[in-house]
Amino acid sequence: MLDLIYPLLRKSLSPQMSLCSVLVSHKKEIAMIRHFGVLIPSTNTTVEIEFTRLLPEPLQFHVARLGKGGNTPFSPSLDADVAYQSKMLGNSKVEVVCLIQTSASLFEEGYDARIKAMIAEGANVPATTSAEAIGMAANALGTKKIALVSPYSEEVISRAKTYYETLSGLEVVAMEGFGATDAYAIGALDESHALAAFEQIDSPEIEALVVPGGNFPTMRHIAGWEERFGKPVITTNQVVLWSVMKSMGVQKPIEGLGRLLSELP
Repeated sequence: MLDLIYPLLRKSLSPQMSLCSVLVSHKKEIAMIRHFGVLIPSTNTTVEIEFTRLLPEPLQFHVARLGKGGNTPFSPSLDADVAYQSKMLGNSKVEVVCLIQTSASLFEEGYDARIKAMIAEGANVPATTSAEAIGMAANALGTKKIALVSPYSEEVISRAKTYYETLSGLEVVAMEGFGATDAYAIGALDESHALAAFEQIDSPEIEALVVPGGNFPTMRHIAGWEERFGKPVITTNQVVLWSVMKSMGVQKPIEGLGRLLSELP
């Protein structure tokens, strides 16, 4: 294979360049790539699309899928899957692993701490959850009064209100849900649902618009929403990226995906 590559490289080299310098430069570029892992429900079809298309080149995600641990649409994933897949992600030498299943954290007291310990033990790296990261991001932006706009059912979004007020010290001053019955319904939604909800509930009292739901496509629309409503927008897949960047010590902002990633508070 190298016999085929080297002649092509030699033809493209300038007089000031050597084959050795090109190869060394390429090795440096590979070394600069930062790897992180994500655990997602087996029904999620959005995370891979958004991360593949929107992440900057130095960031590389690795994904593992999880089976459902209950009979309801938004049940937490199987613990056995979380443990096994975390170990598999650890084998790829990721620096951090995040569970992207916000609803899972809403049904069991202490779930975040328990599941993070399980992930960290399997992968041997720090772990976080998307639900926890949303609360951290809202506080990092200096926002306390938030609106929850979500594809979830009324029951699930009410649980989210309790979660963020109890664990994150936030005040949920408005809520709007789309009543999606399962992950497939969420994946079929588009940005118009969020925009209509924002227009209906927005008020000067609201300091940030929060959109939980990792299967709801949002990332490419965040900057436009922020410009229109004049306040930060926090969405699940965006906040996961922020969280893992903070964990890995990545300090280079990402433009075009909202204040959270352009300011990196």
